[in-house]
Amino acid sequence: MDRFLQLKGTTAAFFVQAILSFIVSMAAVAVGIVFLPAPLWVRGFLALGTLYVTTSTFTLAKCVRDRQEAAAAPRPGQAGSPLPPNAPYVESASGSWG
Repeated sequence: MDRFLQLKGTTAAFFVQAILSFIVSMAAVAVGIVFLPAPLWVRGFLALGTLYVTTSTFTLAKCVRDRQEAAAAPRPGQAGSPLPPNAPYVESASGSWG
């Protein structure tokens, strides 16, 4: 099987469904916060909390994806690596600073 097809994993329909699900859920939470019978500062606190949870979820998903891609990438000297076996390579970002 082609390597690209193995990595793709999702269909266009699933991608659209995920986007629509995100939009609907965020809209439902926003409407719930707007019409909540509570003082303005409570609704503002809930809105900021929702925004924080949403952005941190995107960040976490990106970090997990980046780690999975890095783990799947061939290392120098391995079959399929574009680098020669003796190429300088740093296993972690912290190694390049110390």
